[in-house]
Amino acid sequence: MRKHWNPIVLIHRTNTRPPLPFPCPDFNQSFHPSTCILIKNLDHMNQDITVPPPSNPVHKPKLRPTLNSYFNKPTLFEAFFSCFLPFLISLFLIAYLNQSGKNSEMVLLAGFCNGSDIANVDSSESKSVPFQETRTGHACSTMGEPCISCTTFNILAPIYKRLDQQNQSVRESDFRAFWLARNKKIVNWLLYERSSIICLQEFWVGNEELVHMYEESLGAAGYDTFKLARTNNRGDGLRTFVYTTSTGLLTAIHKEYFKVLNRRELFFNDFGDRVAQLLHVQSVAPFSINQNESVQQEIIIVNTHLLFPHDSSLSIVRLHQVYQILQYLETYQRENKLSQMPVILCGDWNGSKRGHVYKFLRSQGFVSSYDIAHDYTDSDADAHKWVSHRNHRGNICGVDFIWLRNPHKSQKLLKISWAEAAFGIIKYQLKKVSLAENDAFAFLRADSSGNHITYSAFCDALRQVNLTGLSHGLSFQETKDLWVQADADGNGVVDYEEFKRIWDATWLQHMDEDCSLEDLNEGIAEDEAIGFAVKKAVLFPHEVEKGIWPENYSLSDHARLTAVFSPVRLRCSKQSL
Repeated sequence: MRKHWNPIVLIHRTNTRPPLPFPCPDFNQSFHPSTCILIKNLDHMNQDITVPPPSNPVHKPKLRPTLNSYFNKPTLFEAFFSCFLPFLISLFLIAYLNQSGKNSEMVLLAGFCNGSDIANVDSSESKSVPFQETRTGHACSTMGEPCISCTTFNILAPIYKRLDQQNQSVRESDFRAFWLARNKKIVNWLLYERSSIICLQEFWVGNEELVHMYEESLGAAGYDTFKLARTNNRGDGLRTFVYTTSTGLLTAIHKEYFKVLNRRELFFNDFGDRVAQLLHVQSVAPFSINQNESVQQEIIIVNTHLLFPHDSSLSIVRLHQVYQILQYLETYQRENKLSQMPVILCGDWNGSKRGHVYKFLRSQGFVSSYDIAHDYTDSDADAHKWVSHRNHRGNICGVDFIWLRNPHKSQKLLKISWAEAAFGIIKYQLKKVSLAENDAFAFLRADSSGNHITYSAFCDALRQVNLTGLSHGLSFQETKDLWVQADADGNGVVDYEEFKRIWDATWLQHMDEDCSLEDLNEGIAEDEAIGFAVKKAVLFPHEVEKGIWPENYSLSDHARLTAVFSPVRLRCSKQSL
């Protein structure tokens, strides 16, 4: 009597050819009993089964399923999940392990990191869709010109990434598999976004393998790349091998959008050994000024990473770093007659919207692209609406900015802005020790016999609040310039009225633009220029836009900021630098 079998799983005979990893039969065919058998019950799937060959190998019975077995037949969908899907997953895992390298490193790291960090370098990124408008380059402005996009990202150098909070000396740089996998993810996201301009900070320029990976990947995608290391081979002070510790900047310009005309490297040569990159670029596609004229717009791009404020005395160093950048910008534009040009400053500024650097840049006509895109003001109420960094102390704050200044944007004289910013730090230092206005004046006056402040008493007070007398403090000339600004009438002393003018000085809250959009100034005979309007700005991961730092985000200790700019025609009154 012929038996009918329910075809569930095909198992190869052990005395014939070796079994496939994930055998999957064609359920519409009959199988010869000399090469395979059909197992009737699922309970036998996990057992090692050895079946002797049939007594009559010539006999070839046909397996005709009963009506009951026909309805129990697995679907193609079930067959895929039970057979092909595990096979594909195994192939992927084998390829991944071969690529990622040393298994011993993974075992070591398992003791330093929690499971989620090891299993998923960047779990929150999988939930985020990149800023897709930046990938297409389609026309998105009222002028019909293609938008340009800019991304700034502190990618957290492996020499700084701590893997064990109990043992701060254990860093990611000691484990190739980890830093390589994380940076490959960063590169993949950068290539997916395909921004016109990419500015990276904490780029590990001392590691040739990592540098090659970035330059090769970005170069193949159409980018020109420029790297710059910090001075004195500066990296992590805890390390001794200089060739692996040097960090710095990487700027990438997409050749489809811009041609690099010139570039400069700025070395601050200060306490923090910080640097900056300046790139003068020209648009590949011309922008229309009017119906009869179009130009290939030129832009200045700056990438930098300011000193971290380990204590308040370093505020003057960070302010001075920005001052040097703006001085160089002013000189470069004047020497090359480039006043009609937008300027974009990118980077990790290591200071929030309430800090002196932010206010200094605002007084110089720069606007924060992200705040403009989201209609945030300079008020304290909007100061913490978003964050972009969780530092090594566990504090979260917004420190990453893409600054924009359009041609002929109203601004104070640079030296005056610098003096106001420096006086702001002096005031902050005095208030920090609970000195009110009258007490501060008495402190600055010291033992002066009259009701005024002398230059020597002024210098002594600055030294007491750690703004002079240190290698990273105010220089003699800078102190002298501040005194000249304070002594408004030039009589050699600062009286109470002059002091009060400094103490009560407020930062310029809103700068009125000398340039406005063309449709608001019809018929005005002024110079025309091309500027940029902020179309959109986005932070990744998205939680930081709500002031929340996601615990499952480990791609960096900074968020990635991308802004999109739309070219606009501006009518500007003539002014020179």
